[in-house]
Formats: sequence, C-alpha cells, structure tokens
Amino acid sequence: MNLALAIYRWLDENLEKFIVVIAYAFCAGIVAVEVFRRYVFDSQAPWSTFVPSYMFLWLTWLGASYCVKLRSHLVFNEVRDRMPRTAQYIFLQLDYVLYVLFGTIVIYWSFDLVQLHMEMESIVPGTDDVLSWWFYSATPVGWSLLLFRVAQNAIEDFNDFRNGDPIRVHGEALTGDSETAHG
Repeated sequence: MNLALAIYRWLDENLEKFIVVIAYAFCAGIVAVEVFRRYVFDSQAPWSTFVPSYMFLWLTWLGASYCVKLRSHLVFNEVRDRMPRTAQYIFLQLDYVLYVLFGTIVIYWSFDLVQLHMEMESIVPGTDDVLSWWFYSATPVGWSLLLFRVAQNAIEDFNDFRNGDPIRVHGEALTGDSETAHG
C-alpha cells in the first residue's frame, strides 16, 4: 500500500511536468535536427513538420492542467482580491463549475474525434505507421487531468473555507516548487 501511495504522490506532483518536458524535448529536437538537415543537406523528413505540431497538443493540454494545479492560469484577481472572503470562495466555486461544464463538452467532442481517427486508422502525414489518434488523445486526456486538478483545488478551497483559512486566490509561480509554496 505504501508503494501505491508513493507512486500516486509522485504522479500527482510530477505527471504534467514529466510529459511536458518530454514532449518539448521531442519537439525541439525534431525541429533542430530538421532545420539543420534542410539547410546543410538540402533534405528533410516528410513527417518533421507534422509531428512537432501534433506534439504541441500534449504540451498545451498538459501544460494547462499543470497551470490549474498551480493556480497560475489566466485569472482576473484585481477585483477578487478586494472581495470579502465568502465572495472569493463563491466565485472560485463558480469558476470550478464553469471548468467542469466546458471541460465536459471538450472531452465529449474530442473523444469523438479520437474515436473517428481510430476507426479510420488515420496516420500522421509523412509517416507510414504513426497513428494520429495518439496525438489527438492529448485533448481528452489533458482535459480529464485538468478537471481532476480542478476537483483537487475545489476540495482544498472547501477545507480552507471551512477551517477559516485564507482563500488561495493567487497561484504559485511556475518556477516555484509546490511543496515549498504550500508552506
């Protein structure tokens, strides 16, 4: 049981960062190698313009999930900072409801797109066997993880509100360690 808990804690702390770093490394590596090949050898792999674009889907949606986890996503805090504590809590809960509504729509329709690509067995242009559905699955996977992070934040906010602790309106810095930022 301790191993499962340790794995969960590691994934909770590092999953998005791990995948985003790998996706970014692949994107940067492919682009760098192919730019070099194009200008030095006057040749380029036909898939090299498509795969980094598809990898960007993983960067985008898991990066969005990570920002929600850190509460460093786009927000308008000038007004919220001046609100009473109860109003801050209510508006955060409204944010979470909107996230769930929008996320449910995104997951539903993006899963439909992934399923279509699976059924058609579509491949990434320029390749012979790289299935495109793997890249398109980034959207429902990323948004599912994002909604999980929203649920975590909602539970944390509920506990803070119930215990009389300050409401966390501001997020953590992206470069900060979330363990040290929590106190």
